[in-house]
Amino acid sequence: MVPHTTGYGMGKRTEGTIKSDETLLEILETLHSYERVSLTTIADEVGVSKSTVHRHLRTLQNRRFVTKIDDEYVLGLEFLRFGGAARERYSFHRQSKAIVQQVADQTGEFVGFLVEDQGIGTFLYCEMGTEGVPSEARVGQNLYLHQSASGKAVLAHLPADRREEILDEYDLPARTENTITDREELRSELAEIRDRGYATVHGEYVDGLKAVAAPAFDPDDALLGSLVVAGPSHRLRGDRFESELPDLIQGAVKEFELTISYT
Repeated sequence: MVPHTTGYGMGKRTEGTIKSDETLLEILETLHSYERVSLTTIADEVGVSKSTVHRHLRTLQNRRFVTKIDDEYVLGLEFLRFGGAARERYSFHRQSKAIVQQVADQTGEFVGFLVEDQGIGTFLYCEMGTEGVPSEARVGQNLYLHQSASGKAVLAHLPADRREEILDEYDLPARTENTITDREELRSELAEIRDRGYATVHGEYVDGLKAVAAPAFDPDDALLGSLVVAGPSHRLRGDRFESELPDLIQGAVKEFELTISYT
């Protein structure tokens, strides 16, 4: 039973919440973190009795949110119905898929479109190009905005009051030793990102990985999200990293914005 690294809590304080709901959600987070997982492992990780976990799992099984395979549990396909409905509330989700696929074909690298939801970045679409490096990034992947190029492109272009609200609400945990965790240093970089129109990272989310991201806006100049290209540092370097990819991504974003303005 090998855990994934994709499911992790996003750090909000839980005040005024229902304890049983918190337990249920922690069980789901644990299920998400493993390909398959036993009742005992879930109980150990959540810190509750096996009988409590078993009752929650039975309830989830009855509603098809959990499937039991032999003596282990996995997330059920019923979540696809909810995930699909959540993504469809973004009117531009089909256009974002098209531009992600296009840029992945052009670059051969990992490409994603990220949106901000309650102060956290979430990938609406991802595509791995022919040369893309396998990673944990996938549709629905959550990340702290300050840790990645895609997140910083969004954070830099949010309204100032919303940006400060997010910085006040969340800690700035380090993902790698290169992650910016000082608020003033982060504010300075976000100002630079706004000036040049795109964000970059050098090993701030994953060691040895570089990325370039640009923000996308609707016809009323409201921020929609960001388009990002990421790849290993030995390929994303020199002119390719400093000018070719920024130009390509910004051009793709302009195409995306033009498309949604006529949809």
